[in-house]
Amino acid sequence: MAKKKAKTFGQFLREKRVEKGFSLRKFAELVGISPTYLSQVEQDNVDPPTADRVKRMAELLGESVDEWTALAGRLTEDLPEIIREAPTAVPDLLRAVRGLTTDQLRRLREDAERMQKEGTDEEK
Repeated sequence: MAKKKAKTFGQFLREKRVEKGFSLRKFAELVGISPTYLSQVEQDNVDPPTADRVKRMAELLGESVDEWTALAGRLTEDLPEIIREAPTAVPDLLRAVRGLTTDQLRRLREDAERMQKEGTDEEK
């Protein structure tokens, strides 16, 4: 049996836009792009828009900004700065956690948040 191919950003965008009742023209206007460009994105004829426009799309549709940004192959605006602050440690960390389950990643994040809080408490 053939493996089902994952939906593209454009396919996912069109599905959610229609589901939420936005016309192509109205949604394009709200995002700040042309209806022609939006149509091209939905048909996967052009690359997804910039991260800030993907963020606006996700917000309008009530979707996760991080998930949509990743699906579009973009980075949210805060991530490049975080990577620049620790240019070897952050990529090393990402490689180390690759393959962990969602639950394992959640626990790791909680541990990191606890360590940050402890560091802040120690400084006081």
